[in-house]
Amino acid sequence: MGTGIVLLVLLVLVVGAGWYYAKTAAARRQRELEDAQADARRWVERLGGQVMNLTGTDVASQQAMADASERFTAAGSQMEQARTVEQCRLVTQTAMEGLYYVRAARTAMGIDPGPELPDLTGQGRAGKVSENRDVEVEGHRYVASPQPGSRTPHYYPGGMVAGRPVPQGWYSEPWWKPALVAGAWGVGSMLLFSAMFSGMAGVAYADGFADGQAADGGDGGDGGGDAGGDAGGDFGGSDFGGDFGGFDF
Repeated sequence: MGTGIVLLVLLVLVVGAGWYYAKTAAARRQRELEDAQADARRWVERLGGQVMNLTGTDVASQQAMADASERFTAAGSQMEQARTVEQCRLVTQTAMEGLYYVRAARTAMGIDPGPELPDLTGQGRAGKVSENRDVEVEGHRYVASPQPGSRTPHYYPGGMVAGRPVPQGWYSEPWWKPALVAGAWGVGSMLLFSAMFSGMAGVAYADGFADGQAADGGDGGDGGGDAGGDAGGDFGGSDFGGDFGGFDF
C-alpha cells in the first residue's frame, strides 16, 4: 500500500512538473513573439515615416523612393500575417531593405543619408560595386556604378537573390528583379554577372554565380533568395515584365 502511494505521489509530481514546464515554455515563446512583433513594427513604422515625408528630386532618387515604397507595402502585408518569430524577422528584413533605398535616395539628392543600418542578410557576402563598369552581353549594354547617375538610376542594397549574390550599387536597370520574383535565374545571368563583376574589388563573392550553379546542380536557382522577400515576392503588385536586356526570363 505504501509503495502505491509513493508511486502515485511521484506520478503527480511528474505530471505537475511537465505541466509547469509546458506552461513556462509557452509563455516564453509568447514573449519572444511579442518582442519580435514589436521590433518588426518599429522598423515598418520607421520606413513608413520616411516614405511619407521624402520625395525624390531626380530620376535616381525617385526610383529609389519608389522601391522604398514598394518595400513598405510588402512589409505591411507581411506584418499582418506574421505569426512566428521567423516571420517577424522577415518583416524586419523587408523594412530595413526599404530603409536602404531611402538612404540611397537621400544620397542621390546630396543630403545626409541618416544613421547607419544593420547589415541585411547576405549583404556582406555579395559585396559592393567599387568601380564603374560598362559591359555588353548578348547585344545589350549594362552599366554598374558605386554612385547614382543618369545612366545608373536603379539601386540595389546588396544581398542574395535566388541563391546568387547581387552586389550593392547602382545599375542601369534592375536585371535581378525577374529572379527576385520568380526565384530562379535565366540562363544568361551567369554570363552577365561574370562580365560585369569579374576582377572587381569589393565584390566579395565574384564567383558566386558559378559556385552556386555547381552547388545546386545547375538548375538556374534554388528559389531560396533571402534578400528581404520570399520567392513568391509581395512587391506591391509591381509588374516586372519585359525582356530585361534581351535575356529570356
